[in-house]
Amino acid sequence: MLAGTVLLWLIGLAGLLALADLVHVDIPIELARKLPLLQSQPQLIFAGESRTEFGVDPFLAADILGKRPGYAVNIAYEAGEPLAVLGAARAFPDAFRDAHVVLSVAPFVFNEGVRSAAVYPIDVVARQSVAQRLADFLPLRIGTLIRYIRTSFAARLADVQGVAIHGSVPPQGGVMALTGRAPDYPMLGRHPHYQNWDVSGPRARGAVEAMCELVRLTRKLTVVEPPWIPGDRSTDVAWLSHEAETLQLLRHAAERCGFAVLDMHMVDGLTVADYSDEMHMNKDGMPLYTRSLLSRLAP
Repeated sequence: MLAGTVLLWLIGLAGLLALADLVHVDIPIELARKLPLLQSQPQLIFAGESRTEFGVDPFLAADILGKRPGYAVNIAYEAGEPLAVLGAARAFPDAFRDAHVVLSVAPFVFNEGVRSAAVYPIDVVARQSVAQRLADFLPLRIGTLIRYIRTSFAARLADVQGVAIHGSVPPQGGVMALTGRAPDYPMLGRHPHYQNWDVSGPRARGAVEAMCELVRLTRKLTVVEPPWIPGDRSTDVAWLSHEAETLQLLRHAAERCGFAVLDMHMVDGLTVADYSDEMHMNKDGMPLYTRSLLSRLAP
């Protein structure tokens, strides 16, 4: 009786996953809501994950460069992944063709060891077979599969409704400012984004392939490793090793595909008081990081 119930449950889950595959689009609703910003015909597009979403002020960036409002936009979103940005570039080629895209990446984009639903790259899941997903995520990570199903249907609905085209333009150029102050986080090597470290799997390959394709679809692509909360990392051997391995992976891909890599793990002037948590800058850190990033971006 129990075995039969489990079997029926697995068949039902597999059916839902297969249905999600049919409706899936690579642009999640969180990104779709930001794409109306492309109507300003930006020449500088900040994209990627939440450290850019909360850390880069596009209005300040345009002002620093002496450009018009709308010259720079911020389309980054929480748990953003390169495959989603590639999906946007394919859907809106005219907006990306003449733009410099500055794409931030986080460890969870590459690390096979991170299986949590909140940050697992959904577009990577979409490229797996149903059997692979059931093997990878059951029984302890079923939340990741549920998120895939839920976000696939939400993305399709946003696509049908034309959210990326007809939606309201997000205020403040797509940027969000955080408040609060973070306690120090002395051992970043123990952070959940680095657990069971492995950057040799399909996640890293998918991210790199997306970056290489973005080179062809943009005027210029710069891939950024943004900073964590500052502190003495000299004894944090795991963090130093994992960050170095990620940079090596990116630099090898950059040599092959022709994009730039920018290591921003140290930013002069940023202090613990400029962070709301171990990863994200608050409203005081945002202008400091924006200015530092702009100073290091090649034209």
